[in-house]
Amino acid sequence: MTEQINQSEILFERAKKVLPGGISRNTIFKLPHPDYVEKGEGCIVTDINGKEYIDFANNMASLIHGHAHPVITRAIIEQVSKGTAFTMASEVEIEFAELLCSRVPGFEKIRFVNSGTEAVMAMIKSARAFTGKAKIAKVEGAYHGAYDYAEVSQTANPNNWGDEDKPNSVPVAVGTPEKALDDVIVIPYNNTKKALEILNQHQGEIAAVLLDPVSHRVGMVAAEDEFVEALYKWTREQQALLLFDEVITFRVGFGGAQQRYKVSPDLTAMGKMIGGGFPVGAFAGRSDVMSVLDPLQPKVLLPHSGTFSANPVTMVAGLTAMKLFDHKAIEKINLLALKTKVLISHSIEKVGIKACVTGEGAMLRVHFKSQAPTNYRQSFLNEDEAKALKIVLTHANEQGIMLINTCSMMLSTVMTINEIEKLVQVLEQGFELVAKQLPSFKRYR
Repeated sequence: MTEQINQSEILFERAKKVLPGGISRNTIFKLPHPDYVEKGEGCIVTDINGKEYIDFANNMASLIHGHAHPVITRAIIEQVSKGTAFTMASEVEIEFAELLCSRVPGFEKIRFVNSGTEAVMAMIKSARAFTGKAKIAKVEGAYHGAYDYAEVSQTANPNNWGDEDKPNSVPVAVGTPEKALDDVIVIPYNNTKKALEILNQHQGEIAAVLLDPVSHRVGMVAAEDEFVEALYKWTREQQALLLFDEVITFRVGFGGAQQRYKVSPDLTAMGKMIGGGFPVGAFAGRSDVMSVLDPLQPKVLLPHSGTFSANPVTMVAGLTAMKLFDHKAIEKINLLALKTKVLISHSIEKVGIKACVTGEGAMLRVHFKSQAPTNYRQSFLNEDEAKALKIVLTHANEQGIMLINTCSMMLSTVMTINEIEKLVQVLEQGFELVAKQLPSFKRYR
């Protein structure tokens, strides 16, 4: 019998000749080669070798309705036939802005950009323009995209993160300017007392505090009410702004993750799933803050543009997707995620492994720890935990379950209990492999 040719291996050899490392984004890289896609439909992705996967990654949380949703696809095709991008505004960007602003009381004005990174970057720059101050504060370990100031500390580790009472501003990229590091104040997540102590050392200097309310990198646990309210109060007292990064978390509820809190951020960045499968970003908030962008003002404090910002294809796709993501759809997907969380927890108990599951809304993450972490340092993987993670991810991939590489899951509205049961079955098998290969992870010995 002739051995089947691995098309992914062939493509990777081609890719390495023209792409650094053979890829265009490091999140998909793995050895011996990345997987290459052929097509996606609903919650099923088929790779170039014909293998099918149930997709719990959904392009790093950017797809809320799965792949090639027929309603979204029809709307896109209709718009593409009219043109894709123009040196003109479009009516659909107004309609989409109206829809998003209607969902969140704090969204008085909104501006569209092309990625979550760009949204966070423009939001930070808006805060600086509005306050006239340069420094920002952010949570240790939180991911906010690939902007010098936003990415500080996102890859901090025990060798460089410093004292918990005063975390270091750790660069991601070699060559990051020292001035950028000096202008980013790092605070611990969900530790109100220590966060305020650090912030108070920089009174009068900070333009904004940046917060992801359910940070994936920090552990996919919600920011505590006390923590959020304290940051809000501090920014009021200091004439600073509170910024929310909801690029991932806007899927948590009808009005994003912020709807659970008593206080509202001054500005919010969005992206990923609001684009309906196309590159997108947006930031929204108070009219007076957003006026720094306004060309009708006597002086524009933050000149801002983007060639493909609010292009009609993205606007049509996003508008259609968000109309479909209504109260009924949100209730259904969040209930399915809650069921998933319970079933995974049962599997963990059944196998007797040291693990737990966290998450909010339709976002879940498995940690190879006995107790759920509440901050970045607690969620950081030691050497054995990293081995356990690799075992489970490798097994899941072999069994046709696509996960984010932190063992995180992002559900889509097209999923049913059938896909969930398959996920739980495969994860349980992975837990059993961990218990067998790494006996120290057995909870009961």
